[in-house]
Amino acid sequence: STEPAEAPLQSVTLTGSVIDFNSGEALTGVEVKIDGTDIKAYTDFDGNFEIPDVKPGKYSLIASYISYNNSLVENLECEQKENEVNIKLQASK
Repeated sequence: STEPAEAPLQSVTLTGSVIDFNSGEALTGVEVKIDGTDIKAYTDFDGNFEIPDVKPGKYSLIASYISYNNSLVENLECEQKENEVNIKLQASK
């Protein structure tokens, strides 16, 4: 192979989970959006989400769910092939 060993990644995948801050239970149907874009995903029955084919870089994620406060994850560095983030949402009063 003539490619350099450290070829820059064309795209990365963001994966993670969303749980309830107090109970630790997985939350289903949470919208996880990359701030400033239309790119979003929803958590599955196990509270997991995946956002594929994202350009490497720094992102902020917003997790929003009915009757919960939005959670902002700022300056997430996405330089690996797989980037995992775990988000805890707090129920709104």
